[in-house]
Amino acid sequence: MATSPMRSESAEIAANLDRLPVGSWHRRVVALMGIGTFFNFFEVGLGSLLVTLIPSPWAETTLDKSMVIGSAFVGELIGALVLAPLSDRFGRRKMFQINLLAYAGFSLLCTLSPTLTVFVVLRVIVGIGLGAELVLVDTYLAELVPAARRGLLVGVCYFIGWLAMPISALLAANLPRLLVGLESWRWLLIISALGAVLVWFTRRGLSESPRWLAAKGRRAEALMVLRKIGGDALPAEPDPVSTAEAQERPKLLRRPLLGRTLLACLIWACQTIGVLGFSSIAPLVLIHKGFSVLHSLGYTAATASGYPIGAALVVLFAERFQRKHLLVISSVLVAASGALFGLASSAWLVVLAGTALNVFNVIMGNLSHSYTPELFPTSVRSTAAGRTYSLSRLVSAVFPFITLPLLYAFGAGALFGVCALLILAMSIGVAVFGPRTNARQLDTI
Repeated sequence: MATSPMRSESAEIAANLDRLPVGSWHRRVVALMGIGTFFNFFEVGLGSLLVTLIPSPWAETTLDKSMVIGSAFVGELIGALVLAPLSDRFGRRKMFQINLLAYAGFSLLCTLSPTLTVFVVLRVIVGIGLGAELVLVDTYLAELVPAARRGLLVGVCYFIGWLAMPISALLAANLPRLLVGLESWRWLLIISALGAVLVWFTRRGLSESPRWLAAKGRRAEALMVLRKIGGDALPAEPDPVSTAEAQERPKLLRRPLLGRTLLACLIWACQTIGVLGFSSIAPLVLIHKGFSVLHSLGYTAATASGYPIGAALVVLFAERFQRKHLLVISSVLVAASGALFGLASSAWLVVLAGTALNVFNVIMGNLSHSYTPELFPTSVRSTAAGRTYSLSRLVSAVFPFITLPLLYAFGAGALFGVCALLILAMSIGVAVFGPRTNARQLDTI
């Protein structure tokens, strides 16, 4: 099969990226991506915590609570659908800057909210900036780090990110309700916004993805980035398999990508029920079980220790075992621990089940972030990741509106049991249809 010069150049760039040793440049990029992920998760963690901290008249009804929790996810749905695909057109680096500025600016405005309506509208706009962040992180790291260390380095990035969950929970539980004339929920949003500004400044020196540059025919720029990463190493010969990539931009809903698109949709629609669904309503579930607001925040903070533990386990095992298999096993364990958390009534069992749920949730979530961009070629990677990831935000946005009425009508046991069944459906789909990806060049998977 004849190969176009552009495809040959892309394969050459990809081969060089995969053979470069992990060095200080890679570690710096992983740290910068991890810090951005930290503040993204900090904001996500605030979703359920704010319900217990905002003025009581703002959260009197189930609908009010659902809007507080779901508003940012609605924005993230829009951001993932609109901003993330633009990085396939304009570049990864440029979209990083845009999404962070939108998130930081409107998060600061959110602290000035005088009413619930203004608060919810601003949270939606904050979410638009947030929606592209993790998709861009996943795409950028997948394209920059060597294939043999892809799972490990993405895992390190998300380890840094998941530290935000226990920190946000501890701050929510321990900040004075009124500090220097401002309520604690406003301080939490200020911290989040200032963190995004910090990330924006530190990321200004990021290089563009060489794979994206090569795919756009900008070989000279791609080689300059390569030399910045690994010195003046001579180009490697292109991998013959890599050059067989189709010459025209593939469509997500046509073969050969249709099956992978549907698989990614299944992953993001179902795993989110565990990673964000269970956790987003956990404080309200505890209150429904009879725990006080103070105790529910304390238990949420205690179980949040599971987030960094799960992230550390991903770093240890992501390259030792097939990510596909780890994703299946962790999703089964999420279903089991989630059902137990729903049925638990004693304090010790709530903490034990909640901690286990968070450990396995993080493993499942981190592997999903690693696995999804590996399923698609460079020309559509960010578009595919953004559009399939947007399902997670859709589920997160509607989750409180569906589950809170069910929680109050049927109890936590029945609600979490149904959620567990949906997560098991995802594990079966990945087991049957998911390809093996460890240590394989991106465009050959």
